[in-house]
Amino acid sequence: MKPRKPFTPLRRWSLAHRKGMRTFDAWPATVRGMVWMVLGGVMFSLLNTIARELTLHLDVYQSQFLRYLFGLLVILPWIYRDGWRAYMPVNMVGQFWRGGVHTLGLILWFTALPKIPLADMTAIGFTGPIFIMIGAAWFLGEPMRKDRWIAAIIGFAGVLVVVLPKMSGEGGWYNLVMLASSPVFAASFLITKALTRYEKPGVIVLWQALTVTVLSLPMALPHWQTPTPMQWLGFAATGLLGTLAHYCLTRAFAMADISATQSLRFLDLVWASLLGWLVFGDVPSQSTWLGAFVILWATVWIAHRESRRKITVSD
Repeated sequence: MKPRKPFTPLRRWSLAHRKGMRTFDAWPATVRGMVWMVLGGVMFSLLNTIARELTLHLDVYQSQFLRYLFGLLVILPWIYRDGWRAYMPVNMVGQFWRGGVHTLGLILWFTALPKIPLADMTAIGFTGPIFIMIGAAWFLGEPMRKDRWIAAIIGFAGVLVVVLPKMSGEGGWYNLVMLASSPVFAASFLITKALTRYEKPGVIVLWQALTVTVLSLPMALPHWQTPTPMQWLGFAATGLLGTLAHYCLTRAFAMADISATQSLRFLDLVWASLLGWLVFGDVPSQSTWLGAFVILWATVWIAHRESRRKITVSD
């Protein structure tokens, strides 16, 4: 009789992890896609907090380049382990189209990032899900069910409850620049959804990092400043967070209709409010709590509706 292996904390964690993954895999595909979307939103909120601080001290286009350069470096160990052939895309042209469109959105977003107040930026950024839902119906042929529109509209109303009392009107034309980035990012995410039909999530994330890094380099060089050690550490953190966030979004798009996940984008306001409180000491106002409650209600409602719907999307 073979001796039993000792039940170490590492083995206990491994067993719990496998059990948790089996439970997660048993959930409907749309609900799992929603979970991936929420995880991506948390990481993007952390990323945006660090990126805004960096752009206050360094050129915005240099910040854009270094953020994606470090994102590319994060992926290199996986390429070394699996071999470069595992990351060759099926549709090379589609990868460059996606990278070019996303780079354009980043140029607009980074240009406006240090110039407008955080509340204004948040309000403008939440127009993105509306553009995505319209594009999903027009270009991807996704069914635009009534409950998805209701959840998106209620979530957007919750955002307005939080943001409108704080709108300062500062920033001038930079508000329009930030607004212009929303439909461009929506187009990028729609291309991502189309690519997930035949590309692996890791391939999409790698080629986005590669194309954006290459396309951003010419804009970064003219006003280059050597970052401080803490700024280098900040860019390394943005690279890691950005790579993980885009991987989560890609997994979400592969599992569920892109329109089904958009109401969860409004949860980002909750994470941003918590980060502002923890990092900068900004105490959430009554309007923030009320808006957060509305957003959470819409999120739980649509998740419940989607979990009861018959799933036809393949994993």
